[in-house]
Amino acid sequence: MTGVDTPQARPPRVVLVAITRHGAGLARRLAEALPSAEVCVSAKFAEALTGLPQPVHAYEGAFKDEIGGLFARYDQIVFFVSLGAVVRLIAPHLKNKDEDPGVLVVDDAAAFVIPVLSGHVGGANAMAEQVAVLLGATPVLTTASDVGRTIPVDILGRELGWTVEAPKLNITRVSAHVVNGNPIAFVQEAGSPHWWTRPTPLPANIRRFERLEDVDLAQHSAVLWVTHRPVPPALWQQLHEALVVYRPPQEAQA
Repeated sequence: MTGVDTPQARPPRVVLVAITRHGAGLARRLAEALPSAEVCVSAKFAEALTGLPQPVHAYEGAFKDEIGGLFARYDQIVFFVSLGAVVRLIAPHLKNKDEDPGVLVVDDAAAFVIPVLSGHVGGANAMAEQVAVLLGATPVLTTASDVGRTIPVDILGRELGWTVEAPKLNITRVSAHVVNGNPIAFVQEAGSPHWWTRPTPLPANIRRFERLEDVDLAQHSAVLWVTHRPVPPALWQQLHEALVVYRPPQEAQA
């Protein structure tokens, strides 16, 4: 069984994109608060970015011709462009959630930050919350686990170096059980205990266990198992699409 998610080994590459004079001004405001971000702006309005310490790419020609390069070079793309335009521009470049960058849109009043693509695996949801804090805006999250303040099955423990070991279908099925409030067994035999970072309590449908042997599998819709132990093929078969395994770094073993 091969893990489907690996933690990033470097900080995300972020670009702020604007195509209007007003958008360029907003991009500058965010760039000043986010010095690790680069900026891409129409050459007509590049003077709005004068003096910024980070790289500024002033493009000529059609903006749609920039999208492929942005997708290839960056992990997070923050557009100061209308949502509808962004959807149409990025559509020809989409591959899958494991490869696509996080895409965000900031409205023209900098009142809302909307993660459009790759909210979890691509990190757009977390980036939206960060950008919203810096701009004094509201993040508009639509991913069920974020809205419901429950476990994000596909990226759980990523910031701790955990990797996911499960077929993608298992992750989809188990995620549905989690957000629908079905009984979930969370078994932690390894790794840091500090994996729950939300300000709200762990949802009532998630029950913790210290060993898999303590779980009555018939009483739970799914199992999230944090372990260094090998998973017997018979267990994958027994739990069918209801098991997701997480592998913490060996040095983090509790």
